[in-house]
Amino acid sequence: MNFLTAVKNHRERERSVGLRVTGNEIGRVASDARRGENLMTKAVQKITLSPSRDIPFDKLMLSQSNVRRIKAGVSVEELAEDIARRGLLQSLSVRPVVADDGTETGKFEIPAGGRRFQALSLLVKQKRLAKTTPIPCIVRVAGSDILAEDDSLAENMQRVALHPLDQFRAFVSLRDKGQSDAEIAAAFFVTPQIVKQRLKLASVAPALLEVYAEDGMTLEQLMAFTVNPDHARQVQVWDAINSSWNKEPFQIRRMLTETSVRASDRRAIFVGVEAYEAAGGTMLHDLFQGDDGGWFEDPALLDRLVSEKLQVEAETVAVEGWKWIEVALDLPYGYSHGLRSLSGDPAPMTDDEGAAHAKLLAEYRALEEEYEGQDEFPEEIDARLGVLEVAMEKLEARPLIFDAEEIGRAGAFVTLDCYGALAVYRGYVRPEDEPVEETAVQDGGDPAVAGQGDDRDLADGHASAAHIGTIIMSGGQPIGGDLPEDDGALKPLPERLVMELTAHRTLALREAIGRSPDVALTLLLLKLVTDTFRTSSASGSCLEASVRHVYMSAQAPDLKDSVVAKLVDERHAEWEADLPLGDDAALWDYLTVLDQGSRLALLAHCLSFGVNALHEKVNPYGAGISAGGLTRRMAHSDLVARATDLDMVEAGWEPTIDTYLNRVPKARILEAVREAKGEGTAQLLDHLKKGEMASEAERLLKGSGWLPEVLRRNDLVALDGEDCAEGQGADAEAADSVSEADLPAFLADDLPAEGASMLAAE
Repeated sequence: MNFLTAVKNHRERERSVGLRVTGNEIGRVASDARRGENLMTKAVQKITLSPSRDIPFDKLMLSQSNVRRIKAGVSVEELAEDIARRGLLQSLSVRPVVADDGTETGKFEIPAGGRRFQALSLLVKQKRLAKTTPIPCIVRVAGSDILAEDDSLAENMQRVALHPLDQFRAFVSLRDKGQSDAEIAAAFFVTPQIVKQRLKLASVAPALLEVYAEDGMTLEQLMAFTVNPDHARQVQVWDAINSSWNKEPFQIRRMLTETSVRASDRRAIFVGVEAYEAAGGTMLHDLFQGDDGGWFEDPALLDRLVSEKLQVEAETVAVEGWKWIEVALDLPYGYSHGLRSLSGDPAPMTDDEGAAHAKLLAEYRALEEEYEGQDEFPEEIDARLGVLEVAMEKLEARPLIFDAEEIGRAGAFVTLDCYGALAVYRGYVRPEDEPVEETAVQDGGDPAVAGQGDDRDLADGHASAAHIGTIIMSGGQPIGGDLPEDDGALKPLPERLVMELTAHRTLALREAIGRSPDVALTLLLLKLVTDTFRTSSASGSCLEASVRHVYMSAQAPDLKDSVVAKLVDERHAEWEADLPLGDDAALWDYLTVLDQGSRLALLAHCLSFGVNALHEKVNPYGAGISAGGLTRRMAHSDLVARATDLDMVEAGWEPTIDTYLNRVPKARILEAVREAKGEGTAQLLDHLKKGEMASEAERLLKGSGWLPEVLRRNDLVALDGEDCAEGQGADAEAADSVSEADLPAFLADDLPAEGASMLAAE
């Protein structure tokens, strides 16, 4: 439709609806008509592509219009090898080279494809490609409106880089079609390790690969997921951290390996990767960062292998003749507590070992002398000295030789050290394996261990390893079979069963004791007598009640010679002479037939050793006694003192220079004299020096019955308080009439006959 026809039709439409046509409207219609004609023209315009043709290599040359000037990506050498292997995958873009007069010279320049041309040139130089080899080219016409720089820029910018996930999957496809990792690596000029890494990335759970494809996680996070091949666990970890603030790769690795054991663990070092994998164990590895050898994925299998290997090592040690061997992965702190340690002699070196040690020592000393004047040893000499030291220490670490008889009653511990090496600690004797006199074994045996078996050799007090062999144990229980038994001997009951049976017996005993006060008193006395009169810590009892003998860590020098000390010692000696302390059964019979008064007296004597009325230093940090605990202790002790009508004066305590006066300030001395003798007497001492004051106070207080506050009974102090007024009046009267006996010695000697009244008048 032309311009005139369009205008005519528009006027007819507007005239039909009664509108006036303006010049502007006609212009708009004309513009629309012309735009429509142009669109129709473009729609039918056909695109003509540049022709392609093969051009001999020697007719090609680089163009100065190529925009790529900086080397990046695959090197020209690698590209040449790739072209030699698979051929040219992409044609070169060329333009005819024209002379100054505009005629074509027969040469062609390459604005797009310069690196491919350089790779071809390298092949020609290496005589792997003929100079006249036809090269596929796209030929742009010489007079094209598109500039050479435009073509070069477009070729490089219009390309879209391959997504890493597509590359990973492509490697998987190549491997699935028969190519090895090495072949893929050679084809793409990367190392086999890189191929393994990219194949590993492609093996992550498909759901996580889709998240990565949509930029939902970083490449570093995807790398972290490769440490564990379990897809379900991978997805579980991602779901757990997806809403968390911590999505760091190390956190992903930690969660994926939290049920595994590092290869650097001492158990893994002890067993070794080869033995673990030979037993069917699998390993986890991190291909993207150092993993210290990886992770052992089956901890249960690893622990079993550790136990089996330790048992094998224990059997090797058992050949030495030990009575028992305890096998443990971890020995607790204080594992040898209560055991006697054997003292062995270091084994002497053999002739060969002695010669080797002498040779090492000679070389060590020679190197020291050679470099003696230098500030520091050269690096290689220092390293050699370290090697010599280690070798000599290994020879000097001699095994211990023990007495054969002691080995028969002693045992050893087999375990691992912190570095995963075998550790054997030999020569420990249990209390029950110590030699005992035959007469110490009671007839009939101990009913508490009836049915448990008896491996004690009564002739010499210890079991003979030659008779029953070494018992290898773990956790106190035999491993690798039951305890060996003598002819006709029964096997011991399982420890768990014994515990359950004795639990029933314990509850039944509690019920029986609860309704038998007389038996309960005998049982308590038996335990208290044992605690009081026996010093052996190995003695036991079925009653969890005890007297802890309280020793006074702070005491006056004369305490052991005091009246009360002598009374306690005498009473203790009398009971000790009567009690059959060597035999529990005889002691029980003795206590049973003892009259009730004597039983209570013995009970009181035993309990007395547990009384603790000591004022100790308060520890605010929890160790020792607290302030509240100390207050309760002192109040409790005062209750006992009141109930026993304790009088410390009758108990023999009196204030002397050593026990009190010389250890308190002058104000305290004056206070004691004032309370005992009145204000007047105290004033007579006020001007004296400390030593003289203490000496005079000791004389004045002797026989007065005065006690410091800590030794007074609260009930008696309260009674004294009621007579406070009377006491104050007596003090005033005493101040007016000081007797000669109350005067200091230096005043009493010079006092005239009327001295007392004269002093009062003054």
